[in-house]
Amino acid sequence: MNTQVQEETERIEGQEPLLFRMIRRAVICFSPRYRHYGTENLPDEACILVGNHAQMYGPIAAELFMPRRCYIWCIGEMMNRKEVPAYALRDFWHRKPKALQWFYKMMAHLIARPAEYIFTYTHTIPVYHDLRIMNTFRQSCARLQEGKDLLIFPEKDERCNRILCQFQENFVDLAVLYYRRTGRAIRFVPMYITPKLKGIYFGKPVQFRPDAPIQEERIRVCEELIETITGMASALPEHIVIPYENIPRKQYPRNK
Repeated sequence: MNTQVQEETERIEGQEPLLFRMIRRAVICFSPRYRHYGTENLPDEACILVGNHAQMYGPIAAELFMPRRCYIWCIGEMMNRKEVPAYALRDFWHRKPKALQWFYKMMAHLIARPAEYIFTYTHTIPVYHDLRIMNTFRQSCARLQEGKDLLIFPEKDERCNRILCQFQENFVDLAVLYYRRTGRAIRFVPMYITPKLKGIYFGKPVQFRPDAPIQEERIRVCEELIETITGMASALPEHIVIPYENIPRKQYPRNK
């Protein structure tokens, strides 16, 4: 592991500022306390967890209540105060009425500094959609080789079913780099987070096949993960699903 990555690990895991620890404690006090189900499906070795975003609830649950330490993929723009406003307007609030856009533009600028601060000290790995994605992959492999799990919320703004939006598929490529470095085929563990039932559910892993064409693996892995997550959610008692999209609450779907 290079010196920069090691220093980042030490800073985040052992030297969080007092203000950040106070913020973390406050969030814990006001968040649902999640129980874990299906932890027997977690491999003994490090794995890649793939789950539903559930708006802000997924990342919060992942940071605070996972059964073992994991690092979370976080969009890189949310870790740079100069890029937060444009990203927030484009991704969070683009569905809001035009008459209220002035308010959300103001909010986007207000959250810029807090977002940069919080995401810098949480257990995150910045994700980019340009050549910097290789830095994301290298950091991710380093964490996996340390024995830490990786957590990815790959949904995009395209509805798949009542539980999930479609997945962005290229995260599966990380398994190729990990196999080249270690000779081991990583496992992807499907995960469903439901704030309404206060539960985090883990399904049976999907193992990467290094001998198969990566184009086929992207499709196969994502389809199996979506099918399992949807099945887990549908089998639970009836509840409101917190969707990936930032839509009015009255439009939130149910799992059945």
